[in-house]
Amino acid sequence: MKRLEGKVAVVTGGTSGIGKATALRFAQEGAKVVVWARNAQKGEAFIQEAKQQGFELCFMPVDVSNFADVEAAANKVKELMGGCDILINNAGITNDTTLKKMTPEIWQSVIDINLTGTFNCTKCLSPFMLEKGWGRIVNVSSVVGLYGNFGQTNYVATKAGIIGMTKTLGRELGRKGVTVNAVAPGFIATDMVAKMPKEVLDGMIAKVPVGRLGTPEDIAAMFAFLASEEAAYVNGATLSVDGGMTV
Repeated sequence: MKRLEGKVAVVTGGTSGIGKATALRFAQEGAKVVVWARNAQKGEAFIQEAKQQGFELCFMPVDVSNFADVEAAANKVKELMGGCDILINNAGITNDTTLKKMTPEIWQSVIDINLTGTFNCTKCLSPFMLEKGWGRIVNVSSVVGLYGNFGQTNYVATKAGIIGMTKTLGRELGRKGVTVNAVAPGFIATDMVAKMPKEVLDGMIAKVPVGRLGTPEDIAAMFAFLASEEAAYVNGATLSVDGGMTV
């Protein structure tokens, strides 16, 4: 039997990078996967790509920063799938600049997606897990949420906030059969990172003890573990998947 056989999983920000790798990994593990993202065209293209690989995924255009939008999508998941067992809060953006140059609009744009979006999705989907007395919620933080990063006050604040949220929700929901954990990825070789100059990439790799960038599949593998029965006693934790950067 596959690790996630019969489970319904919602993956936010699931059309590229880590989210895309996670959706495919969960489908391989037997889950019924629902992908949430804002870009409908990109979402439908991914669904067709997955179908060519033999996987039937469901896509819903959702703006995670909009509570009404999330609530409607959650109800649709309930209607179509009978509920939700696993939530991967992966949707996130960056809008980097120094504090001196950061406007209230730049600040809020990142808070709305990364932090409020995590709240909205958890608020709307966790009741379905509580009904069953079983669930897995995995929030995506970052190594910069652990030690900070120049020019990312807004992003770091959200990723540090997600760690605090995870600890609190682990206390609230763990006793009811729903575990809540966070993963803090390090430098991951997404399409955006791959476009950086070679000297920048080499500098990033030099900071990683294992000597390479991580892959989206490395993170998806950790998500698959945390979403499974094997991780039943892991709750409220933040797990760094960074090749040893934070050692």
